Amino acid sequence: MSLPDSPFQHLDPRFRRMVIDTAQLDCLHTGNRWSEGPVWLAATQELIWSDIPNNRLMRWSEGAGAGVFRQPSNFNNGNTLDREGRIVGCLHGGRAVVRTEHDGSITTLASHWQGKRLNSPNDVVVKSDGSIWFTDPDYGINSDYEGYSAQTEIDACNVYRVDGNTGEMSIVAADMERPNGLAFSPDESKLYIADTGLTHREGGPHHIRVFDVVDGVRLRGGEVFATISPGLADGFRLDDRGNIWTSAGDGVHCYAPDGALLGKILVPEVVSNVVFGGPRGNRLFITATTSVYAVYLAVNGAARPRNAR
Repeated sequence: MSLPDSPFQHLDPRFRRMVIDTAQLDCLHTGNRWSEGPVWLAATQELIWSDIPNNRLMRWSEGAGAGVFRQPSNFNNGNTLDREGRIVGCLHGGRAVVRTEHDGSITTLASHWQGKRLNSPNDVVVKSDGSIWFTDPDYGINSDYEGYSAQTEIDACNVYRVDGNTGEMSIVAADMERPNGLAFSPDESKLYIADTGLTHREGGPHHIRVFDVVDGVRLRGGEVFATISPGLADGFRLDDRGNIWTSAGDGVHCYAPDGALLGKILVPEVVSNVVFGGPRGNRLFITATTSVYAVYLAVNGAARPRNAR
């Protein structure tokens, strides 16, 4: 595949202060079936991501290149890090949210709601107070391609919060068709959640909603922040200025906190997700269908506040 001479499409003057026009889009690895769930491990300076249909987690680092991190992965999808640098992942196959401990063992954090199995947890974030917030659409039980075909037990696709101290679980959003990617604003006062219901219903949602975080434990509001076209806001991250960098059908779209589309990073494959990484947090890693790409930016990924409520 051919990469664009310049990957950036400017739609707002503000975008010029956020990108480096001479930076190139690098293809780091190809050969996956559906790349998703990227997470950057600062401790080891490596990228981990999911290749869901191939039932494996992959890894990449500068110099060493790409290889298998874990196989089988129980059809792992979204990943993030907790406050201790441990990977928290969403298992389509296991229908659970799990944590990989420092010794490699696996701890289950959430698998049931009121005695019923979850659908197939999709994406997850960890707040600075240690609570785990995740989406639970049914993509992993729709067929045997990205999980195991099964009937939903909950008959709903919700967003949940798990208390980091007690393990108590609660629903924080129950009015979405297919909740997908999610991310906090840099000060954790807002939570952005994608709804990708268009995958199941013609005319369905393909937007990101924004909620106010109340008392650190519940959500209020939920108006549409941005509608993604072409494609879907499968996964996204925020930079340290509060801008959203989200997946789309033609690459990565960048939205300002006021909802304006500032510009795009054009990618030759449908993008699923992104994460900031690298030694200075100014390199955007992009999972896109069969491949993983990266590009240096003039902004850095958002750092989570400590002990924010």
